[in-house]
Amino acid sequence: MSKYEAEQGLLALALETGMEVVIIRSPLVYGPGVKANFASMMNWMKKSIPLPFGAIHNQRSLVALDNLVDFIALCADKEKSPKAANQVFLISDNEDVSTTQLLRKVAKAQNKQAWLIPVPVGLMTFAAKLIGKDDVANRLFGSLQVDSSKARDLLGWKPVVTMDEQLEKIMKALVNEKSI
Repeated sequence: MSKYEAEQGLLALALETGMEVVIIRSPLVYGPGVKANFASMMNWMKKSIPLPFGAIHNQRSLVALDNLVDFIALCADKEKSPKAANQVFLISDNEDVSTTQLLRKVAKAQNKQAWLIPVPVGLMTFAAKLIGKDDVANRLFGSLQVDSSKARDLLGWKPVVTMDEQLEKIMKALVNEKSI
């Protein structure tokens, strides 16, 4: 709610002062140096251990760091994107995936086999509630899709990398870190 209120305040300020504002809302951002839950997921897949995530049919939007940076640069260039001023954009890779599909893509980027057992989501959600991990279950099993068609239609933007390409960049960055 506070983010929305801040956005509204910026848009009102833009109207009062003539300042141009572009608001960009993104889902989970992933790229080299990614941390938190995404890094944990990558570690799970690296270990090649069986995981109970083979039957998750949710849909999640993500945005590659490269795609987000490209979109920010486009919006910052008034000549290339004069229609961006005072707009709110949702941005994603335009490649929504389920948790199961994402885990498979991460394993593939690591040249690993994804060992995903098809355990019913309802059973896992119930178990998560029992141990007080409702929030983790929501992130793993819930859907969160954004429609970035406004960026495409209004500004002609399209992603510069695919999810598979960004995952490969993450892996190369990890290999380079270990060699230092």
